[in-house]
Amino acid sequence: MLKTKEIYVCQNCGAQHRKWQGKCDECNSWNSMIAENIPHKLSTRSTPSSKQLDIFDLKSYDRPLVRLASNIQELDRVLGGGIVQGSIILLGGNPGIGKSTLLLQVVNKLSESGYKTLYISGEESLEQIKLRATRLHTIHPSIQIATSTLLRTILTAIESDSELDFVVIDSIQTLYDEEVNSSPGTVSQVRACALELTKIAKSHGVSIVLIGHVTKDGYIAGPKVLEHMVDTVLYFEGDHANDLRVVRAVKNRFGAVNEIGVFEMSEIGLAEVPNPSSIFLPTRQKSIAGSTIFASMEGSRPILLEIQALVVPSFLAIPRRSTVGWDSNRLAMMIAILSSSFGLNLLDKEVYLNVTGGLKISEPGVDLAVVAALISAASNIPIDYNTVFIGEVGLSGEVRQTALLESRLNEAYRLGFTKAIVPASIKNIACKISIFPIAHIKELKKTLSTL
Repeated sequence: MLKTKEIYVCQNCGAQHRKWQGKCDECNSWNSMIAENIPHKLSTRSTPSSKQLDIFDLKSYDRPLVRLASNIQELDRVLGGGIVQGSIILLGGNPGIGKSTLLLQVVNKLSESGYKTLYISGEESLEQIKLRATRLHTIHPSIQIATSTLLRTILTAIESDSELDFVVIDSIQTLYDEEVNSSPGTVSQVRACALELTKIAKSHGVSIVLIGHVTKDGYIAGPKVLEHMVDTVLYFEGDHANDLRVVRAVKNRFGAVNEIGVFEMSEIGLAEVPNPSSIFLPTRQKSIAGSTIFASMEGSRPILLEIQALVVPSFLAIPRRSTVGWDSNRLAMMIAILSSSFGLNLLDKEVYLNVTGGLKISEPGVDLAVVAALISAASNIPIDYNTVFIGEVGLSGEVRQTALLESRLNEAYRLGFTKAIVPASIKNIACKISIFPIAHIKELKKTLSTL
């Protein structure tokens, strides 16, 4: 019998410590240490492996990259054209957001296309899976389902079926490897199970999707090495207040990063939204103060969003600054720039900023739209609804170039917008929309009056 030693492992970053302590020295998280028993194993470094390493010439290696088309266009877009054969995908999201619903629909679509699929759940019973599949009308007769949390049982099932193409594991935090002496969901268990599943996906050419739980901070639970092991990491975003759901790729070895797929939750599952701008844009046709339109880039897809600003007097010593869908520190910087470079003092005002539709914007190209919305809200002057704003604003108030400007403008023109305020540094832009270039935010006062 092998002797074991007890160590304390941080469940946030996976760092190991000899004794318990309240704070992890690696990630500075509190109360994240859990005791785990690690068996002493003899070192095998001195014993060389008898298996030879297969070496190929990169130029002559011509094995094609095979993709499984799920026939769900929004998901295939996010994945770069389909599910790559032998890849392993990690899908994370808040509880009840629709992860299992989406993957059950994917399994059904693949089964209809003739692929052999297997759905393994460690959280639901067979009766519960059947009930949900019936409600979603995803009950193709060739779909195989199973319930298990034992890793070795799952690996044996995959290895024994040479015709298997696609496997769903719901979820990675429920799996248990008997060779690892710790509870399911701990860092050691998640790391060991993910490693074994990755090996079998590559060796047998089976595409595997792992559903992952998320922490209260919105990150996938488990060690960070889990995201390094897999080929693709997808986040399922949305909230229970509306029916809109967004699948975003934060890592993809076979496609673009930050590509998004938009879905709408209904009683019979997730429905694709091929034109997201139609949902994010308001239905009004009348210009109002404090509202601007911004052409955002989500991966390779341009999406038009509405930026709303509200400026009101404050009776507090420190006025409120509130943002939804944008960085509050960036808002504070835009307020300071307006004060120093435009002559608009908002330092004693309460400022609220909202990106409609529930999307979160992180690119700096939205700065000009935010600045225009703040100017409009503070002066109560409406901005022409048919105008879009694109540009980054520097600390001295200069308007800077943004990437993929032509694609943004063409999408705006396709949706009926006729005017665009853009950086003056643009060159060789081929589009039919009327362009108003500006070099500094001081020029906004004159430009907005001529629209």
